[in-house]
Amino acid sequence: MNEDITRRLREAAEAHQPNRARILARVERGAAGPPVRHRTSPFARSWPRAVLASIATAGILATGGFAVAAIIGTPPPSEPVITAPATPAPTATPSPTPSEAQGTVAPAPAPAPATTTPASPRPTPSASSRPQNGSLWSDGSVDSHSTVYWAQDNLLLKTTQPLTSLTIELRVAQTGDVRDTGNWRTLPADDFTVTTQESGGALVYRWVLKPGRTVPVGQHEFAAQFNHATGVRNAANDTYRVDAQSAGGPASVWGGFGPGR
Repeated sequence: MNEDITRRLREAAEAHQPNRARILARVERGAAGPPVRHRTSPFARSWPRAVLASIATAGILATGGFAVAAIIGTPPPSEPVITAPATPAPTATPSPTPSEAQGTVAPAPAPAPATTTPASPRPTPSASSRPQNGSLWSDGSVDSHSTVYWAQDNLLLKTTQPLTSLTIELRVAQTGDVRDTGNWRTLPADDFTVTTQESGGALVYRWVLKPGRTVPVGQHEFAAQFNHATGVRNAANDTYRVDAQSAGGPASVWGGFGPGR
């Protein structure tokens, strides 16, 4: 019941708009009535006017105050406050430790087996090869003009000092039907004693510098020629050895024969 009265008073107060000027005008008209014929004191004549003005003013103030009090005394209905749910902060995912990561990382692929580079077709002449010594330098090779029936082993010899003594021995391994067909050198034939013979499973060519002769400084070549069994012959077991003497002292070189060139 109290809430209904309060609501009606608040609505009346909000709808009421007192016209103070109109009320005062009505009060003044009422005060200015027909003149009284009997004489009254000035105080008596002014009292009704003052009383009416006071009553009108009090009524205005009371009505406005009552309406204001009704409005102030009743709090306005509170509106529900909608609070948005708080958004949870994203939870940081801890990074896996090295030990944990090891369980998830794929193992590294096994290294590919090392590829062996094919060896050069030029065979190593000998484990004890020594192509250079003192004033001598040497190189053995199979002549590029060799065929499936015939071959030639070439020995290139260089000297930086004149040689007063020189012995060259060239051994052609017996690989099947190896037979001597000749030999030659770039030095004068009359300066050497040349022999060819079978010995220890090889055909041996030997050049020996004659006494009193000298091999000059420079590059010189010696060659052994022979037939062999049909097919490509393997010269891996062919060898040479050179022993010489110069003003600088004795020197010796040796080695094998590589592919033809």
